[in-house]
Amino acid sequence: MDRRLRDLFAAAVPATGDPRAGNGVALVAVGGYGRSELSPHSDVDVALVHDPAVPEAEVARIAAEIWYPLWDDRVALDHSVRDTGGMRQAARDDHRVALGMLDARTVAGDAGMVMALRSEVLADYRRDARERVEQIRDDREHRIARSGWVPHAAIPDLKNSAGGLRDAVIMRGLVATWLVDVPHGELESLRRDLLDVRDVLQEVTGRHSDLLDPAFVPEIAGLMGLAPADLDLRVRSTGRRIAHLCALTWRRLDDVVKPRSTRIGASGPVVAPMAPGVGLLDEEVIVTADADPGRDPEVALRAAVVAARTGRPLGSGSAVRLAATLGDLPEPWPASARRAVVDLLTSGPGLVPVWDELDIAGVVDRWLPEWSGIRLRGSSSPVHRHTVDRHSIGTCVAAAARMRGVERPDLLAVGALLHDIGKGREGDHSAVGRPMAVEIARRWGFDEADAAVIGRLVRWHLLLPTVATRRDIEDPTTVANLADVVEDAEFLTLLAALTAADATATSDTAWSRWRRGLVEGLVVKTADHLAGRPAVDPDDYGGWPAEVPYPDTSTWVERGFALTAAPHQGGSLITVVTRDEPGLMARIAGALAVAGLDLLSVRSATHDGAAASLWEVTRAEVDVVRLRERVRTVLDGELDLVTRFDRPAPDGEDPRVRLLVRARATATMIDVRATDRRGLIWQVCRTIAGLGHSIRSAHISTYGSEARDVFYVVDETGHELGPGPAEDLRAAIEVALA
Repeated sequence: MDRRLRDLFAAAVPATGDPRAGNGVALVAVGGYGRSELSPHSDVDVALVHDPAVPEAEVARIAAEIWYPLWDDRVALDHSVRDTGGMRQAARDDHRVALGMLDARTVAGDAGMVMALRSEVLADYRRDARERVEQIRDDREHRIARSGWVPHAAIPDLKNSAGGLRDAVIMRGLVATWLVDVPHGELESLRRDLLDVRDVLQEVTGRHSDLLDPAFVPEIAGLMGLAPADLDLRVRSTGRRIAHLCALTWRRLDDVVKPRSTRIGASGPVVAPMAPGVGLLDEEVIVTADADPGRDPEVALRAAVVAARTGRPLGSGSAVRLAATLGDLPEPWPASARRAVVDLLTSGPGLVPVWDELDIAGVVDRWLPEWSGIRLRGSSSPVHRHTVDRHSIGTCVAAAARMRGVERPDLLAVGALLHDIGKGREGDHSAVGRPMAVEIARRWGFDEADAAVIGRLVRWHLLLPTVATRRDIEDPTTVANLADVVEDAEFLTLLAALTAADATATSDTAWSRWRRGLVEGLVVKTADHLAGRPAVDPDDYGGWPAEVPYPDTSTWVERGFALTAAPHQGGSLITVVTRDEPGLMARIAGALAVAGLDLLSVRSATHDGAAASLWEVTRAEVDVVRLRERVRTVLDGELDLVTRFDRPAPDGEDPRVRLLVRARATATMIDVRATDRRGLIWQVCRTIAGLGHSIRSAHISTYGSEARDVFYVVDETGHELGPGPAEDLRAAIEVALA
């Protein structure tokens, strides 16, 4: 790129004896290009800078002769044209321009002019340093809010996430203020490691990209000679160290920019005592000089609690000292240590930075060796926005906000921390994590009964959302089977709080109004059942939710129907009433698919020859007039759904269809897992109707590109199918989808 620009510049600017001379004009590389760090598809940041004495027409001609050939070559050019005064003013007005100019490099032209300009910009930057650093801080905080953290984001942004390349550049800019310093050698090594990964990322994707999408990790890792898991861990570890260096740099900078009034005694700065062996110095929690972590290992817990509860940082020097000198706690832990770890886990948002500081130093491994199995581990679930370790800490923060609703906040807090501790090991992480959690709880001083409850929380932490979204919560047998697992109301309350905290820490999608409404409705029904207040008689259950009024079926007429829509939990409930006839559910499902509506659930009931169905969709605003016409054309046979939807399955499709067996059942449950596509629900409904059966309800879930749907099927008498017909139906659906 340097050679190309120099050739263009030489052709546009009259030659002199010095090939770098430009008679008051220069091409200046800034930003990453200024640092000579172009990745395969980087933007080329370049400025045409000129002396104010150069005529505007001449500058315009030179610019055109340089930019147009580059545009013709489709170079990703980020360019500007300014005189030296304008460039200096732009750097005064925008700290990002100033940071770019700190790395300015003359590519062609008047190098002396550029050197003088850079010196002036740097002088301005240092003169206004205290104001600049606040602008940089605000910009960084907004950037992190958008892009997350390299060590913890599900899809880290190698440039913009905290701990990314932009953070490393910012630290270079902070050093240029002369207010603070950083470990340059380590920072450069870390920055170049991330640059190497970004180079290969752009080579693989063939485009300008900074997002390390898990889909590309295997190919990137292969080109770098690493296993995919090792590459992911290396990137996250690098990002965590950059983020940590950045945090330390800002703390040191604050000490300079915002000096605190530290009291000085005869022997030095006065440390305000906060707990035995723990003090406060310059708004930072420290382990005091007279503390002995070897003989008093609980001092680490006390220091962490003070820092987390007061919202003050734990000194990195104290964290390193603790890691090097900390003695072993007796097993099981004494009651004071158990209380301290619960106090830490229930401290709210202050837990996050304190846990990070201790984890980086190595203290967490002393308390919880099992943490290494989930540290910086990415999640395979597309709904997770964080790594497993950060998600677990986030769940503790969310659980702390729900403490008042449970009898045992201590069990909730430990369950929140350990609910995913089994991830990364062979098998179902909930089942694998249960004995691990029990052992940890025993080690931390909980008695056998409490340790067992913590283990059960870990084992069943996915139970409520799974049942709520994939089973019919109106079916009394669903509630009865759930009650058999939870056993008592106190455990149900703990499990409900953990479920809400887990989902909240996962993502907005995981705790949408729809999911939250289903889970809370299921909890209420289960609590009623445990208290001996069954809401529905199993013999009278017909599939219609109790809280939704059954429509007036007397309004339907021969070959006519009624359709209404109402808002519901962020989506809509569509009610359809028409004559009861075979295949009706399949045709309505097809009509809704043609209308582009995504289903969440469907329920149906029949009465006096009329069929009423309730369709829950994700769209909040439904055009009832257009939808009514769409459904009418399908019911009247004017629209051929077979032509629309009966097509070959996607290449490589291997649908999985299972019969779900439960202790109590009022219908046959068919579990369908296949690649999501338009018409999938119609295809299943058509197959069920073709064998003479009816759908009482269906519950639709989609994870990425995979649909996981459960259908409650009954025979002509309204009861579950026998073993033979049930297996025939399972096989028929599998064939239809494949």
